[in-house]
Amino acid sequence: MTDAALADLARLLSPDSLILDESVREAYAHDDAEWAEYTTPSAVVRAASIDDVVATVTWAARHGVAIVPRGAGTGLSGGANATSGSLVLTLERMTEVLEVNVEERYARVQAGVLNDALRQEVAASGLWYPPDPASQAISTIGGNVATNAGGICCVKYGVTRDYVLGLTVVLADGSIARLGRTTAKGVTGYDLTALMVGSEGTLGIVVEATLKLLPPGGREERAVVGYFPSLTAAGRAVAAVAAAGIVPAALELIDRMCLHAVAQWQGWDLPEGAAALLLAKVDEAGEAGERLAARLEDAFRDAGGAAVERADDPAEIDRLFRARRLAYPALERLGPVLTEDVCVPRGAVPEMLARIEAIAADADVVIANIAHAGDGNLHPLIIAPEGDEAAKARAKGAFDRIVTACRALGGTVTGEHGVGLLKLPGAAAELSPTVIRLHADIKRALDPQGILNPGKAFPTEGAPA
Repeated sequence: MTDAALADLARLLSPDSLILDESVREAYAHDDAEWAEYTTPSAVVRAASIDDVVATVTWAARHGVAIVPRGAGTGLSGGANATSGSLVLTLERMTEVLEVNVEERYARVQAGVLNDALRQEVAASGLWYPPDPASQAISTIGGNVATNAGGICCVKYGVTRDYVLGLTVVLADGSIARLGRTTAKGVTGYDLTALMVGSEGTLGIVVEATLKLLPPGGREERAVVGYFPSLTAAGRAVAAVAAAGIVPAALELIDRMCLHAVAQWQGWDLPEGAAALLLAKVDEAGEAGERLAARLEDAFRDAGGAAVERADDPAEIDRLFRARRLAYPALERLGPVLTEDVCVPRGAVPEMLARIEAIAADADVVIANIAHAGDGNLHPLIIAPEGDEAAKARAKGAFDRIVTACRALGGTVTGEHGVGLLKLPGAAAELSPTVIRLHADIKRALDPQGILNPGKAFPTEGAPA
C-alpha cells in the first residue's frame, strides 16, 4: 500500500475519513476477542456515507487490498480483527435513522446506528425492535446483521435474521446491491438478504438495513427468579421448561461468580447464596401471563430450585436483567476473558453444564457461566490472570474441549457470536467438506479477488478440524 495509492484514496473520500495515525490504527486493530490473532491495519477509513464505502471498495479492488469491515468493535470472535496489509473500514459514523414507517411497521437505518438507539427511536412511534444482544447499548445494527446477533428475548422473538426485510450492500467491485423488500411477504428470486445476514462482511458490506418492527401488543412483563444449588440443577430446570412446551420471553442463566462480579462492580445487593440463578420473563397480558408464570415457578421447584420468587415490579425486573447484561464486562475487570458461544439442544443443557464444570476442574481454569438458556446458547467465560501464559494456554485448551463436548451433544460451535477467527477450527469440524466447498464457491462468485474480510467466517477447503 504505497503513499501514492493512499493519497489517491484520500482524494476520493470525505474530508478526514482516511486515518493513518499509528495509535488510531492500533485502536482499530481488533474487536473484543483480544485472544484472536490480529495485526495493525495499514490504514483506517471512517466512512461518513455510502459514497465513502463505494470509493473505498472500488479503490481496494483496483489495488488488491483486503478490507476488514467494522461496526463498534464489540464482536467476540475476531471477525473484525485486522489482517496483514489490510484496511479497516468502519461504518460507525453512519448513524442516521432514515425512515420509520408506522403503517407498514419497518425502519430503514444506516449500518452505524446503535441497537439501543434504534429501539428508543421506534418506541417513540409505539413500535418495538426485538433483537436485544447484551451489547445493545454499544453494538451497531450493521454488526448485528453481520453476525446474525441474538439476545435475551430471542428464545421467543427470534434473532436478527428474522427481522431483516432488506439490505443495501456494497459488493466487492464497488457496485451497490439493494436486496429484499418492504412488504410483509416476498419470494422473488433467491433470498440474498438472508445470505448476507451472518456472513461477517465476507460477501458484501452492509451499509443500510430495512428492519421489521412489532407493535408493543399489550405486553405485560412478569419475571420468575429461581435459585439453584448447582449448575446442573439449573440446567434440569431449563430442560423441564422446554419439555413442558413453555416458551418464555426470556430464560437466562447466571452463575455465582457472575453475580458476585456484577454486585462488586456496581455496589448492588444481589443474591449470591446459590450456585446458579435462572431469570425467566413472560410478557403475556392478564390471566394468560399469570398462568405461564405459575407454570415456570412449578418447573423451577420440581427441578430442585432452592428458592423461587416472582418479580412483578418493572424496576426490579429491569435491575435483574441488567445484572445479566453486565456479567461479561464485570468479569473482564478480573482479567482477560475467553468467551465461548456454544449452542446445544435444550434437553442437553444440564449435561453440557456438567461437562463444562468437569473441563474447568480438569484443566485447572476458572470458568464462569452465563447463558441464553432458553434456546441452549451457553456462554462459558474462561478467565486467565493477566500475564499468566500457562493459565492462558490451559484456557485455550479448555475452550477447544468445550467445543468438542458441544458437538458430541449435537450442538453447534457458535450460536450468535459468529465464527470470526476463534471458531474456524470448530467450524472445520462441524461443516462437511461439501458444505465448506459451497461456502468457498459462493465467496468466489461474489468476491473473486478475496478482498472482503478474508480468512473469516468459514474454514478454507481442506482446513484441519
